Amino acid sequence: VQLQASGGGLVQAGYSLRLVCAARVSGRTFNNYAMGWFRQAPGKEREFVAAINWSGGSTYYADSVKGRFTISRDNAKNMVYLQMNSLKSEDTAVYYCAADSYGVTSAQAVRVANEYDFWGQGTQVTVSS
Repeated sequence: VQLQASGGGLVQAGYSLRLVCAARVSGRTFNNYAMGWFRQAPGKEREFVAAINWSGGSTYYADSVKGRFTISRDNAKNMVYLQMNSLKSEDTAVYYCAADSYGVTSAQAVRVANEYDFWGQGTQVTVSS
């Protein structure tokens, strides 16, 4: 799977952005994969943001973004989205999309970066206060 993340940019606090992750899949179909978004701020470790199961019927969020961010997917287009509302300066980071070929094994595992097999290149989100 090849993943391409886009949609990042510079916005003021309180505004919104929508990140898009486009997947190129060979050998398997896109709906075989659970998908996740992670982020990494300067000097910090990569952290879980959100994840979604193969059908989109189950979603998972970090406490820090719950109620502000929404993850969704369009399996017909091989796309995953992260709608980010009410952005805060602490949301500033490089955002990465990732694919897990084993699907969602547990609500805990889906939050672990090592569970994911494939990663995109990242897109920068900067929120000014």
